[in-house]
Amino acid sequence: MTYEEHLDEVTTLIVEKYDLEDEAAIAMVMRAQDDDFFLGHDDDESICTLDRAHQDAKAIFAKYQ
Repeated sequence: MTYEEHLDEVTTLIVEKYDLEDEAAIAMVMRAQDDDFFLGHDDDESICTLDRAHQDAKAIFAKYQ
């Protein structure tokens, strides 16, 4: 998946797994972007997988909840 698709998937997983509103999940992902959490994802789309999206969603929720 592309970097943008990965971000969308991470956001969706946060909404589904943690029962948050879309706006809250989007805010978390945006904060993570600002903190360079996704550094490298844009340069290497091979790490933008569904498994990685699940890992990223868990890590982002834990850090930014």
